[in-house]
Amino acid sequence: MEYTFHWRPVFNRLPDLLEAGLITLEVSALSMVIGIALGLGLALIRMSGNPAIAWFAIGWIEIARNTPALLQLFFFSFGLGAYGIHLTPYMVVLCGMAFNNAGYLAESFRGGFAAIPDTQMKAARSLGMTATQAYIRIIIPQVLRIVYYPMTNQMVWAVLISSLGMLVGFHELAGETQRQAFRSFRLFEFFLVTAVIYYVIVKIIILSSRLIAWRLFRY
Repeated sequence: MEYTFHWRPVFNRLPDLLEAGLITLEVSALSMVIGIALGLGLALIRMSGNPAIAWFAIGWIEIARNTPALLQLFFFSFGLGAYGIHLTPYMVVLCGMAFNNAGYLAESFRGGFAAIPDTQMKAARSLGMTATQAYIRIIIPQVLRIVYYPMTNQMVWAVLISSLGMLVGFHELAGETQRQAFRSFRLFEFFLVTAVIYYVIVKIIILSSRLIAWRLFRY
């Protein structure tokens, strides 16, 4: 059986797909910013040695890393909805991705903190810095440099798992592709073009991260 390609419907809707691609980038970047802040906090809580609060960070990390990302999205969509908390599809995807990113980044940050010699904290304290000042000015900047490339990989992961948003009604790139494909019945053509758009987005992220790394870390 021969398949006849029809690309005109795809090209006619290409502006809609590109606009949806920008939405994908937006929600992915925002979820990364939130995930970095939360992941850093979770890493510090877990390393605090206080069992009264460490269990919270450990539980978050274990759930985020060892359950499917789709189930995490369903929790923020249908799970909270069962208790009368109804979020928009955008917020569902943002919360789910930020939760997932925080869990993975927390372990990356914990490894980064472990790579910093204890003598640096002692030296900072000997200069009169408080523990908070030492972390902000000395320790955390070095940790961010150590985990820079893992954060880049996590950003790529965030872009790719954002496609799960179409299952909760979010019209990002995959969701918009599904909507347009079902209208025109040209599923293969639409999703093939969408795969190319995802590929270009990921390559832009990787090349941008290399450029930023060259500017920040060349010395």
